[in-house]
Order: sequence, then structure tokens, then C-alpha cells
Amino acid sequence: MLWQNRLIHIIEVKGLHMTLSHEEQYQKSWQERQEYAENMQPIIGRLYRNKGIEVVVYGRPLVNATTIDIIKAHKSVERFEGQKLRLRESFPLLEAISQMKLAPGRVDIGKLAYAYIYKNAANGVSLDSYLAHELADILDHEDQVKPVDVVLYGFGRIGRLLARLMLERNGPSTKLRLRAIVVRGGKKGDLEKRASLLRRDSIHGPFNGSITVDEENQGIKANGTFIKVIYANSPELVDYTQYGINNALIVDNTGIWKDDQELSIHFKSKGAVKVLLTAPAKGDVPNIVYGVNQHMILPEHKIVSAASCTTNAITPVLKALEDEYGIRNGHVETVHSYTNDQNLIDNFHSAERRGRAAPLNMVLTSTGAASAVSKALPQLKGKLTGNAIRVPTPNVSMAILSLNLNRETNRDEMNDFLQRTSLFSELQDQIDFTASTEIVSSDLVGSRYAGVVDSQATIVDGDRCVLYVWYDNEFGYSTQVIRVMNDMAGIKYPTLPVAR
Repeated sequence: MLWQNRLIHIIEVKGLHMTLSHEEQYQKSWQERQEYAENMQPIIGRLYRNKGIEVVVYGRPLVNATTIDIIKAHKSVERFEGQKLRLRESFPLLEAISQMKLAPGRVDIGKLAYAYIYKNAANGVSLDSYLAHELADILDHEDQVKPVDVVLYGFGRIGRLLARLMLERNGPSTKLRLRAIVVRGGKKGDLEKRASLLRRDSIHGPFNGSITVDEENQGIKANGTFIKVIYANSPELVDYTQYGINNALIVDNTGIWKDDQELSIHFKSKGAVKVLLTAPAKGDVPNIVYGVNQHMILPEHKIVSAASCTTNAITPVLKALEDEYGIRNGHVETVHSYTNDQNLIDNFHSAERRGRAAPLNMVLTSTGAASAVSKALPQLKGKLTGNAIRVPTPNVSMAILSLNLNRETNRDEMNDFLQRTSLFSELQDQIDFTASTEIVSSDLVGSRYAGVVDSQATIVDGDRCVLYVWYDNEFGYSTQVIRVMNDMAGIKYPTLPVAR
């Protein structure tokens, strides 16, 4: 029995040594990944600020990302490809890209590295030659686009998020220059309050940078940018040229004016040349869902709408399905977080049911998103109905698409198609895809996609399907607005490598 006990002891000790060795190996691997991520950060930052190059890994943004974010972005590649992409494999590409003369664009080093290493996309050519071929659209292109002055008319939820997005792209390559915001009021302490609301956000967290108030010049300084704060009760009372603002793009976040005639009031302001409405427009104003119908923005268009958050969330998915399967008809049910339009406690409201306490009730209401889809996708006109339920959450919503298709399919095929669409199509910047079984609404706060397909909830029965699409109705929508702003300003940021 003694020798047996000794043998058991030896086995246990050896097992412990093996475990320690494994732990040491894992720790060494983790430290290596951290070191690569730390070395990537300054390169990513310089590319973004100095050249306007936004670096991503399979759509995951790396600009201002932590080392952990960079590691997690690389880890996500295995979920899509079934093969790991190591940071030591993508790092040489990032270094090479930093030495190239490139115009602004969005570069996916994850896709470039994976194709180069595992798909033999280079066909034996050198790394420099491979990158020159894949990035040809922005290689050696002289950036001749002049910076455009931007004025945010209204500084609420969307206005402040647009400011954050513009201020994070701050440097020599900046083309959208936030010059001013226009608000009502002007009472004592108002300027500090506006700055404080930009500095701190209960949902999206603190501002990534420095914000100070310039009382003498009536403005806010944020990350080196001076933003003039103009107090006015109506656009015709403002002369932007007296602040050195000319040929400005006015982004109307108020929702007060909805059609072409009403929005034309902005042109009574000296220095204003174009207007973008961050709400659905009426009449002949083009309603743009970027990624779907931005080609409708013509140089002669002075007034454009970026549609609604829900329309932006569902239209890209609907376009993908219409192109692949065809849609006979369907219904869109929106489960939407409450908005500032509702009451905190029961009180009078001009709209039915919206007067009831938003934090305490599910509120059945209407939505025009389903019918608005046809403005971006005319082939779906009259095929969709819609309704909405406002729920007691402050942000992140969900659209449930119940559709009858023109041909039969199955759940696996549908999810595979949607995942490929989210990664390798012209809609890759609009559609995200999750296979998580644990994801909930708060996990999607800050998502930069118009919509996120929840594959675990997908239901398919022959030619019928039900899809669940999450969306950050504030931040995700704001990223779509920025894309429309760039287009109206003549600024192009191609996503490379191109979808094939």
C-alpha cells in the first residue's frame, strides 16, 4: 500500500507541474498579445488622426480601443473563419500600412491578414505588393477634398453624440469641422451646462477627451476644437459668417421642421448652404439610409433626411433579404426604448398613450418606419405593416421582422447568409451579426452598426422567417448620420478590402 500511495503522490506532483507549465505558457501567450496590442495603439492613432485611416478587424473598430479590445477583436475572427488570427500575424500589415501614402478610408487589417496568410490571396507576391493591390482605391491618391464647416442646430441626444463622433476624428485629416452649435436659452450657467452634458452621459459614459468652457468667447473647447455656442430661437436670426463659418452643412436635430419648405428656413442664415435632418422627412426630401440608397444624394440636393433610427436598422437587412430571397410581404414590430418625447410620470400628452409614465409602462404606439422603408427600397412599397411598443429601457431597441419570402430556406442557410452579408458585402458597415446566446440590450450600447442580427433568435419555416434585429437607437443611428454628412460634403471613406 505504501508504494501505491507514493505512486499516487508522484502522479499528483507531475500533474501539478504540467498544470503550472500550461499556466506559464498561457501567461506568456497573453503577455505577448498585450505587447502587440500596446504597440498597435499608437500606430492606429496616428493613422486615424494624420491620414484619416480607420483601422478595424472584421468590422470591429480599433481606434481609441484598449489593449483588451484589440485582443478581443482578433479573437472574434475564429468565430467567423474557424481559424485564429494572431496579433503577431496582423501587426506586420499594420506597420506596412503606416508607411504607405494613403487617402482616408476604412481598412480591415483582419480581413487583409487572414486572406494573405490563410487563403493565399497574395499568390506568392510580397506583402507590399499585396497591400498595394488591395488598397489601390486609396493608394497614392491625393486628398483634394476641402474641410467642410458643420453646425449642429440642436444639441440633444443625437446632437451630442454627433459631436462626440466628429471630435474623435480630430487632426490634420479632419474634413467635417464642427464649428458651432445653435441652441435656445442663454441663461446664466447655460454654457457650463451644455459642456457638462457633452462631458458626461448616463448611457454612453464620459467623453473621451478634454472639455473646457470659454466664457469670454462663448464657446466650448473639446480636444483642441473650439465650438462656438450660438443662442437663437430661429434660424433666420443667425449669421454664421460673422463667426467665420461659411458654406456650412447645418445638421438639424430639433425635428421641428420636416418638409422642404419648412427646412428652407435655414437658408435665411448667412453661411448655410446645405441642411441634413436627423429625423424622417415629409414631401420630396430624400430619406437616406446609408448603405442602401445614398446614391440618391445628388450635388444639387440642398436638403436631405437621414430617416429614423428604426428605418436605418431594418432597411439594410430587408435589402439583403429582398436581393437574396425576395419579400412578398411582412410585418415589423419595434420594441423601442423610451425617448424624451414621453412623460416620466402620467401627464397630458398630445399623442395617445405616450402621456403615461415611460419608466413604468410598456406603451403601445405607432411607427412610420415600415412604410418609410419604401422611400429607400421602392420595391417594398405596400408590402410591410408596422407597429411599436415603447419599453422601460433608456436605450437600445429591437425590430422583429416577420416576413413571407419568395422562396423556401432554412435557419442555418438564413443565418449563414446574414453572417456573410455582415462581413463581406456592401452592407458590412450597416449590418452586424451576433451568435451569442447570452446577449441582452445593454450589451449593444455604443454599437456603431445600424442593426445587429441576433442569429440565436432566428426562426425559419419554409418560406416564412422571423428575424430579431437589435439597434442602438442613439449611437448606431448617429454613425449612419455621420456617413450621410460625409456624402453630402463630398467626402468618401471607402471600406477596404472591397467586398467580393
